[in-house]
Amino acid sequence: MSQLKRARYTLEFKLEAVRLVKAGQSLAAVSAILGVSSQTISNWVQADRKGTLVGPGTKPVTEEQMELARLRAENARLKMERDILKKAAAYFAKEST
Repeated sequence: MSQLKRARYTLEFKLEAVRLVKAGQSLAAVSAILGVSSQTISNWVQADRKGTLVGPGTKPVTEEQMELARLRAENARLKMERDILKKAAAYFAKEST
């Protein structure tokens, strides 16, 4: 029987996920960006609020991975802003006719 291994994340990685949530990103968006379940991120946010968020784990996160996560978050934010602007433009175009 194969046994699943639990992923371990560094404290820096967890703090970045918490920072994204605190910055206004939804749990689902951060989960998709970082490839971590939304329940895990929720647990990290709760632990951060209590001051019990700890690390490091056995899964090191390189600077490139951190940069990739930051760029994915920025990309998601920009797509959301673009979609809002598209809807606003369509609304005002419809209103002016």
